[in-house]
Amino acid sequence: MFFCWGDSSRGQLAFPVTEGNGITTPTSVNFNEQLVQISCGEQHTLFLTVSGQVLSCGRNSKGQLGRSKSRDTKLPVKIDGLGAVAAVACGQDHSLALCDSGQVFSWGAGGEGQLGHNNLVAKCPKPVPLVIPLPVQIPVVQVACGNFHSLALTKGGEVYSWGQNKYGQLGLGKSVELQPVPALVRSLVGVPVIQIYAGGAHTLALALPAQVFCCGANSVGQLGLNRTDVKGRFAVCAVPALRNLGVSSISCGAAHTAVLTKAGEVYTFGEGAHGQLGHNSTNNELLPRKVEGFDGPAKQITCGSHHTLVLMPSGILFTFGRDVQARASGDTENSLQPVKLEGDWSNTGAGIQAEMKISSGYSSNFLFFPHCKTSVLGEPIGKLEEAQVQRWVTMLESERSIKEIKREIALTFATSSNLVACFIKNRNTAGTIQVDLNAASQTFDQLLKIPWIKNSVNITHVVDILLFAAPVMRCPEIFLLLPICSILHEPHNVIRLVLPLAVAIKDLNETALKSLKEYYSSMDASIMTKYICMWKQALAFLLKSNMWLHYNPGVKAVLEVLKLLYRGNKRAEKSRKVPLSEFYIEEIGTTPNLLEEDATLWKLIKWGLEQEVDQTPAIFCRYPFLLDLTSKISIFKYIANLTQMAHQFVHNNAVAGGVFREMCNWQVPTPILQLKVRRTALLEDTFRQLNNADHVNFKKALVVQFVEDSRLTEVNKRDFFLHTFNELLAPKSEMFMYNDKERQTMIWFPAKPTHELKQYFLFGILCGLALYNSNIVHMPFPLALFKKLVNVKPTLEDMIEFIPVTGKSLHCILHEYSDDVVDDLNIPFCVHWDGADVELESHGIGKSVTSENKKQYVEAYVDYALNKSVEQVFNEFKRGFYKVCDEDVVNLFQPEELRGVMAGTEEYDWDTFRENTAYAGQYHQRHPTIVAFWEVFEELTHEEKKAFLLFLTGCDRVPILGMEQVRMTVLDRPKFTQDHLPESLTCHSHFMLPQYENKQRLKEKLIEALNHNRGFWIEDTTTG
Repeated sequence: MFFCWGDSSRGQLAFPVTEGNGITTPTSVNFNEQLVQISCGEQHTLFLTVSGQVLSCGRNSKGQLGRSKSRDTKLPVKIDGLGAVAAVACGQDHSLALCDSGQVFSWGAGGEGQLGHNNLVAKCPKPVPLVIPLPVQIPVVQVACGNFHSLALTKGGEVYSWGQNKYGQLGLGKSVELQPVPALVRSLVGVPVIQIYAGGAHTLALALPAQVFCCGANSVGQLGLNRTDVKGRFAVCAVPALRNLGVSSISCGAAHTAVLTKAGEVYTFGEGAHGQLGHNSTNNELLPRKVEGFDGPAKQITCGSHHTLVLMPSGILFTFGRDVQARASGDTENSLQPVKLEGDWSNTGAGIQAEMKISSGYSSNFLFFPHCKTSVLGEPIGKLEEAQVQRWVTMLESERSIKEIKREIALTFATSSNLVACFIKNRNTAGTIQVDLNAASQTFDQLLKIPWIKNSVNITHVVDILLFAAPVMRCPEIFLLLPICSILHEPHNVIRLVLPLAVAIKDLNETALKSLKEYYSSMDASIMTKYICMWKQALAFLLKSNMWLHYNPGVKAVLEVLKLLYRGNKRAEKSRKVPLSEFYIEEIGTTPNLLEEDATLWKLIKWGLEQEVDQTPAIFCRYPFLLDLTSKISIFKYIANLTQMAHQFVHNNAVAGGVFREMCNWQVPTPILQLKVRRTALLEDTFRQLNNADHVNFKKALVVQFVEDSRLTEVNKRDFFLHTFNELLAPKSEMFMYNDKERQTMIWFPAKPTHELKQYFLFGILCGLALYNSNIVHMPFPLALFKKLVNVKPTLEDMIEFIPVTGKSLHCILHEYSDDVVDDLNIPFCVHWDGADVELESHGIGKSVTSENKKQYVEAYVDYALNKSVEQVFNEFKRGFYKVCDEDVVNLFQPEELRGVMAGTEEYDWDTFRENTAYAGQYHQRHPTIVAFWEVFEELTHEEKKAFLLFLTGCDRVPILGMEQVRMTVLDRPKFTQDHLPESLTCHSHFMLPQYENKQRLKEKLIEALNHNRGFWIEDTTTG
């Protein structure tokens, strides 16, 4: 039994005898078959029985009833050739049937491609199977029809569409006017869709967790986007207004939409001209609006073309919209708000304690009592529960049901949508799709360590589809899940899975990529580490196997993904950051000739000497965060040496009368930058000569000659830089301000310099020369200086480093003091800096710091102290520095690294220093003199040990790469007497130690040497 009412002009109500064109009140019809579903088109109806048969009645002008005879039928007649059917759907004049096998059949009108048969036909009277391009063993589980378009949803959560796309209802974009065969809706790849709905020319999809997506006609707001689109909405998008309503089901009319929430509330939007929205108005609604007037939560909703039905759990039925009053009470007015539809279905034998369902077509309606039948096809995969995981991991491969379990596992991980669904986060309220990455990581680790489970998982299809869908994907969560799957961490999957995945990420549209970036900056450090590891391992594998040049697009894409991760990590909260060293790829530095070739290509392109094309290899120098410090230093030195060699080549060529002789105006350019200075006037001579030098010479090899000693040695450079910087940084130079007048531990540029700006330009050149010529110098600047050199903005942390008291006070104002305390402090909105008070806001004189402007105050304070107050001075310094050094190359370094390379560190590791010491001549590790030396060395104070390092190398600071870089060789001197002092050859770290008669004499002579003229006793005039 079922009840029907509405338009029956073509027999679509299956009512044997009718007078006129309709049934005005719900009328019972005895039906011999037990029904599972009723679906209505414009003027035809399909009945699905519990046995899987499909019967049809109504209009048949387009073959929509599924039989050859074109005449209409008032009584339902079975459709042959379908087999066991699980679900049916009706469009305006076409029909779909989904069989238990997962096969989809279509028939009826096909002129707009809605049948999916490739060949457009006006009508197709018999069911024909569709070819939907599905992966193996992923069945269709739901079908839906609009007026001229069709939809299918697979168990993998993927949506296919075909038919008319005049208003964008297929979700395939503007380029598709009509789609004759089923096509994947790429925009919804990775979205865990669980239900699909089709209106007249609009489409909606419900996804976990209660997220709604839409496309198609929106001329009257039927998509709920708070806007109209006269030509339609061609790009699939989310419906923000439904995000937090907890939607459980949707129904679509010709141009309106009704939504039922989990709480039983009904919302409608779209066309309201006939009252079909139920808001006591004929206005259109652009946003979902709650329908009032029900006596409790609703159970089911359904939309006809221009009316809406709402079924309550009690069996009470409400209706509103076009002609519903006429159908119920005989008049001809529309109902603008919910009206109870009277009927005796609740009192009939069939209706007592039975499940009820409602269905509507264009103007036809049914209420029936469906037989409870579970579809063999099931539903799209939902969240993966722990119980299911445990069932899998505890199962033995030898068990009988193992084949079914393997299929279950394969299907669970077969599509992007399924993977996202498995790990969707539990939320009290619906919202943007998010996945539980920690749960996913644990589950993958737990499952994939079991061989038979791992062999059941094949994500090749997932990656292939992502590569195809990425440019239009709406939700990028799948890209968060795959990198934590151990399958992608295996070398044999690099080429087949990892590189295509990287290309897919690179091809993501701007919106999806923005979401992905936000995720990257908010994930836990443990997950970020797994991500980095996967991409690093892929590059390392290709480099070690020497295959990276053969997969250029993939390698470039991997580098871009790593850049996204690096930037995400930079934006992350401190507790979530991973160390920068996690990004280092050692193989870049250890692959033979790679750094040199890479740096050369990088610079040739920069200099415009080589054009970059698609085939140009990936350039690792563009991704300095992947380079460890050793590699960066190697590149810096290589570029410097390359430049110096070029100048030497030009010199040699000009000397030989080559082409450069004419290009240099018949002059022979010098291959070096020579400074001849007096020790007694070191700064004066240095600055004068640097000021007069041709700037091009700064990039040439530096040679220093002291007037007092005409020999040219490498030692001279170390001696020169040591003394020059000592004099420059001394208080009497008056070039800098100090953080503490008494201790003077750190310096900064003055706000009101007493020297000409040119002096700071020359100081910049001098610092550049020290770096360019690999000389560590003492530069007690805060990290802010090195940040500014590589265009990183100084922060409050830099102020804390430079002036701890001031910096910590600002930190307290910003983070520790309560708002009341800040307001009561009455701090003026100004800064006392370098002996002067400065207003931080020119238009805010007399302004005080408050809880509302404290952040602005702290930022302005730091900005003034470290930027504005020294802008001119620093710019001159920077200009001079980059007259020598290549700015692109310097920018390879992090600020901390640049400081370490230029100024060294104070991380003294004397144990390593001793372990790396070599011995020559008669000396060896157990020689009595050597034993005595190390005993004496251990007894030295820390300052005396630093003095020994200065004595040995010409610098008392440790290279940034550590004490490992300082390798002393101890040599004996048989001709030395007991009165001789130890000597050193600093350019080779050679230490000449006489064989003293006892430990006491050794100690006395060593300390005397350390106190005597720094130890430049012997100079190597042959190799120095």
